[in-house]
Amino acid sequence: MTAIQIARIMLTRTDAGNTWNVMRWKFCVSRRLKNNRETPFLTEFGRLDVMYSAKYVAGKLDEMKQSGKPLQWVAWQLALLCVGWAYVFGARGEYCTPAERRARYSDAHPTIKTKCKNYAGTGSCAGCKWYPGGERTRFFDCRGFTYWVLLQTYGWKLMGAGATSQWNTESNWKAKGEISTMPANTLVCLFVRKGAKMEHTGFGLNGETIECSNGVQHFSTRNKKWTHWAVPACVEDSPAPIPPDPEPEPTPDPHPDQKPTLRRGSSGAYVTLAQTELIQQGYSCGTFGADGEFGAATEKAVRAFQRDHGLNVDGVIGRATWAALDGAEPAPMYTVTIPHLSKSQADALCSQYPGATMTEERG
Repeated sequence: MTAIQIARIMLTRTDAGNTWNVMRWKFCVSRRLKNNRETPFLTEFGRLDVMYSAKYVAGKLDEMKQSGKPLQWVAWQLALLCVGWAYVFGARGEYCTPAERRARYSDAHPTIKTKCKNYAGTGSCAGCKWYPGGERTRFFDCRGFTYWVLLQTYGWKLMGAGATSQWNTESNWKAKGEISTMPANTLVCLFVRKGAKMEHTGFGLNGETIECSNGVQHFSTRNKKWTHWAVPACVEDSPAPIPPDPEPEPTPDPHPDQKPTLRRGSSGAYVTLAQTELIQQGYSCGTFGADGEFGAATEKAVRAFQRDHGLNVDGVIGRATWAALDGAEPAPMYTVTIPHLSKSQADALCSQYPGATMTEERG
C-alpha cells in the first residue's frame, strides 16, 4: 500500500466508499523564475528588468567603445542591454515594427504575428512592451543575435545562415571545443548540438550566458543544454581582465503610493514582486509562478486577493491593492498525507500537483 504526501494543498477525495472531507486551500507552486531567470540586477549601464530602446542602447554602445575597456566587455554589456528584446525567426537586429514582422512571417513561426498587437500596421504600437517610451527596439533569432552583437562591437561578420553553418565555417573561429574545455575570462559563442546539427547558439562568459530564445535572456548560471563553445575570430587574443559587473542593488520597495499600477500585459520587476507576494499569500500565479509577466493567471490571482480582502475587484494592482499586499501576513502552507492509496491512485494524484511526493507504507 502507498501513502502520498502532497505539499501545499488540501483536497476532498472519495474512493471505494472512503471519503476524506478536507478543507480546500488555494494551491500554488513556488519555483525558479520562468526559463531560469533570476531576480534582475544591475549591469554597468542599467537594470535587466527595464526594456531599453534601440536609441538608448546605441548611445551607450558609443560610450562603451570610447571607455578604453576590452571589446569583449563591450560586447557582453551590449548583449545585456538587449535583454527583453523580442525573438523573431530570421531576424538579425532589424527594428521591431509591424512591417518587419510581416516580412518574416511563416506558418512555422506564428508568434511573429500573435505577439504583435499591431501586426497589420493599421493601429498604434503605443503600450507595446517592445515600444518603450515611444522608441523602437530590435529583434533577432538566436544566430542573428550573436551576429548583430559582434558586428556592432567589432565591425566583424559572423558568417552562416544558421547555428550549424556558423559552427561549420572554420574561418569564424580561432578556437572551439566541447563545453568541458571552455576557457575562462573569454567571450565565447555557445552551441547546443543535437545529432549532426547545432540547434541553438548564444554567448557565454565565465559561467553566465545570454541568448535569444524566448526573447533575449540572461542566465547567471550556464544551463546544461550547452554542449560546445567557440571563440570568435574577432575576439582579442590576450584580453585585459574583464571588469566585473557592479554589485546588485536591493530591489526597490517604495511606499505603495510610489509603486506603478500593474495590469494584464505589464511586465518587469514590480510584476515579479507582486506575484511573489500573491504566492506567499497562497494565490497561484500559474505554472511558472513569479515570472515577471502579468498574464491571465496573475489577473485571476489578483481578483481573488481583492475579493478576499474587500477591495474593488478589477484585476488591477493599484495603490489600495499594493497596500493590502504589503500589509498582509504570509498565509500558512500545509502538507496533506492521505494514507492507504493504491499505487495507481498515488501516481494519479502526484501527476496533478507539481512537487508532490509519495512514500511506500511499511508494515
